[in-house]
Amino acid sequence: MPRRRPPWLVPAALAAVVLVALVVLVVVIANGGSVTRATCTVTAPANSPGLRPTWSGSPEQMDNAATIAAVGRAMGAPDRAITIALATAIQESTLANLRGGDRDSVGLFQQRPSQGWGSPAELLDTVTSSTKFYDALLATPGWAGMDVTEAAQRVQRSGFPEAYADHEPEARTMAVVFLGQNPGGLTCTGLDLSEPPADTVAGLARAELGDARLSGEQTQENGWAIASWLVAHSTRLTVDRVTYDGRTWTAESGTWEQTGAADGTLSLHRVGDP
Repeated sequence: MPRRRPPWLVPAALAAVVLVALVVLVVVIANGGSVTRATCTVTAPANSPGLRPTWSGSPEQMDNAATIAAVGRAMGAPDRAITIALATAIQESTLANLRGGDRDSVGLFQQRPSQGWGSPAELLDTVTSSTKFYDALLATPGWAGMDVTEAAQRVQRSGFPEAYADHEPEARTMAVVFLGQNPGGLTCTGLDLSEPPADTVAGLARAELGDARLSGEQTQENGWAIASWLVAHSTRLTVDRVTYDGRTWTAESGTWEQTGAADGTLSLHRVGDP
């Protein structure tokens, strides 16, 4: 015989649904009739054949993409290697640091401890897993002359090798932005910077960029590469303003605006700083 619901359960459940609906309504009204979703977008330079014009993802996805690109750049990996790494991670994990997967696969690249990639803890560290991917790719004879599918497959040994090439256009766009080759090519909007920072700027920069000195004069490509890295990591670091070469991105506007003369100087501001 089916159990009867307690007489108070239906009204209580209904009240909870109504409360949630009211909260959503308030958010919608506060945002001009639409629910704001945190989004980060990379944009390709104009007239760039082979690149995806724009690609949008979550702050987490762009945070991980920035790490992959920064690690490759710090290692001195060629631009092509960074594109291959990004395309591989898009296919393997959709740029999410997964704690599981097929059999014992984990992390951004779904590397398997049982295949000698390292321990689960190592492979869930995004800097370590990215470094291991580049080490394997750069040690592959002739990788630079291979297409994305062949190069990634030599490293990954995937059951679906043809899928890597599907993500080359957006991977190339990301690489161009994170290498500083398209000024202002990354924007992030609707961010929630209310949580305490997960890392220090200096500590994360040292781990990923190999250099904790971020502010001050920078060459053009290096300056824009760091500026894009900061915007991509803005949620993790609670960075609410980045300025480089007279242009400023703010978490409030979500866009880059001209705010001064082009001077090659980089600066940043974090929530709670003076």
